[in-house]
Amino acid sequence: MTSSFKEKVIIVTGGGGVLGGAIASGFAEMEGEVVILGRNLDTLSDKAREIHDQKSKVVHCLPCDVLDREQLEQVKKDIISRFGSIDILVNAAGGNRKGATIAPDQTFFDLDTDDFEKVADLNLMGTVLPCQVFGEVMAKNKKGVILNVSSMAADRVITRVMGYSASKAAVENFTKTLAVEMAHKFGEGIRVNAIAPGFFIADQNRELLTNRDGSFTDRGKTIIQNTPMGRFGEKEEVVGASLFLCSEAARFITGTVLAIDGGFSAFSGV
Repeated sequence: MTSSFKEKVIIVTGGGGVLGGAIASGFAEMEGEVVILGRNLDTLSDKAREIHDQKSKVVHCLPCDVLDREQLEQVKKDIISRFGSIDILVNAAGGNRKGATIAPDQTFFDLDTDDFEKVADLNLMGTVLPCQVFGEVMAKNKKGVILNVSSMAADRVITRVMGYSASKAAVENFTKTLAVEMAHKFGEGIRVNAIAPGFFIADQNRELLTNRDGSFTDRGKTIIQNTPMGRFGEKEEVVGASLFLCSEAARFITGTVLAIDGGFSAFSGV
């Protein structure tokens, strides 16, 4: 697998984030031509600089809103003009909003449906649109790999994060549907899979899981108690599974969601 990404053109949406950045770094280390996308060019540039400092590898940055088809189309033209093709798409863009969560002192009826809709758009449509725009190149070439990013919140009921959970569950269903559609219409050369990370501490959820002194909150403790490995994941631990699913070693795998969760999805809590 060490040479399987040489000369491959890899797009990572949300590449400036913790998990997206780790995946981008992994592909760069394996000699891939990596392009990271995100709304904030400064954030992308910081991530590219970090990867270069750590791995001595070049990562390209293009600002783009994954919910803006015109921007996506322009990015596609830029990438094709510069690199000639698009071989792999990793949809790591996503997130949550406060209004789409239910606080401990709230009920479902307090849910902000506007924020719920925005979260659904970001996680679901922010996956669908890049698949349409960049996947069209793969369809014409009859080869390519799409890797979506789901979450344990899609597989298990995780309290409070209702909007995020619902939209990630939709991402998993979409992944399977698109895998079938691509195989039927464009042949076995196009594969679509997803990873479902368990619990990783990032800026987005740090306050929910840890106190200022570094100790775990009650929610953090509950997660650890229900994770057989007894810890949170490290960002680098999403990389191996991502590289595998996008490699020739996984050429007969499509429509699969691979959990990276320390056994969380396998444990009943008893």
